[in-house]
Amino acid sequence: MKVKHIVYIILIIGLGTLVGYRILTNKSKADSAGKNGSGKETAGKGGSSSPLRVNGVVLKPQRFANSIAVSGSIEANEQVMIRSQVAGLVRGIYFQEGSKVSKGKVLLQIDNAELEAQLAQALTRQKLAAENTKRAELLVKKGGISQQEYDIVRADLETLQAQTQLIRAQLDKTTIRAPFDGTIGLRTISDGEYLSPTTVVAKLVNTNPVKLTFSIPEKYANLVKNNTTLSFTLSESEKKYTAVVYAMEPSIEATTRTLQLRARADNPNGELIPGAFATVELPLTVIEDALLVPTEAIVPIQNGKKVFVVENGQAKEVKVETSTRRDKDILVTTGLQAGDTVLTTGVMALKPQTPVKVTISKTQ
Repeated sequence: MKVKHIVYIILIIGLGTLVGYRILTNKSKADSAGKNGSGKETAGKGGSSSPLRVNGVVLKPQRFANSIAVSGSIEANEQVMIRSQVAGLVRGIYFQEGSKVSKGKVLLQIDNAELEAQLAQALTRQKLAAENTKRAELLVKKGGISQQEYDIVRADLETLQAQTQLIRAQLDKTTIRAPFDGTIGLRTISDGEYLSPTTVVAKLVNTNPVKLTFSIPEKYANLVKNNTTLSFTLSESEKKYTAVVYAMEPSIEATTRTLQLRARADNPNGELIPGAFATVELPLTVIEDALLVPTEAIVPIQNGKKVFVVENGQAKEVKVETSTRRDKDILVTTGLQAGDTVLTTGVMALKPQTPVKVTISKTQ
């Protein structure tokens, strides 16, 4: 019985200790809540929060070239597949593969022995007809022959002259010449081979200058003019090249809704190879007093975009309209003026009339 009494006493003491601990804990929490409520009330009545530290830029008018980036391709200034106009055996090849040739240079000779013989025969007959015509002319003056007989002799001479010209034209076709200055490619024929008009001898390409062909969306069609200077880069390098627009299609392509343009670029060193892919940066308009805002300052909203500016030490919300976007900034067309200080940090957390302390960036 003594042990049982001792256990009861221990349980009663433990229960009393637990109740006392809970009472003290609740009192402590109540006192703490009272102090916090008092502090908030004091701050709400007479205190003020410290200004929010943010960064900003002062807008200054600057020159802005509105441009678009499109894809294009490099094309040869002139390009032709060398073929023969007549069939025959190849008697001479007078070019080196991959070499430069000038306009008029003989590239290939087709066998023309038969035509040479025909020409010699025609010249002999023409010479005899010419002598007969001279004699007939003297006779007609003396009345030895009629005018009709003289006309027949004269017609024979003119016929032979025409035949001679025809043979000479056929002979010219047996000699293949370069139609323009350029670089000739790999040949597909050999000396002594029978050549037909459908056989490609080689490709001749002129690559100085080169042509740059590209297309732009139809909404920019009225903004591009001839003699516009543009820049472009090739896929394998960052080097910039320049070209000048010299021609454009007279109509918009119906299926793609684009307008095709062509520019010309100098290529004295042969760096620009026909068939290469190019990224074209085409200037559209130039604004001398544009206002450019850093992209991080723009806040999208339901009906457009907004920025925060500083007015009397507080953040002010301003709705803006924008145009072309670049890597680091965007063109603002309405809503801002030169000299406005636009906030660039903390804009997602800002609210109108929030006190701010602005650190002005050195560059816009």
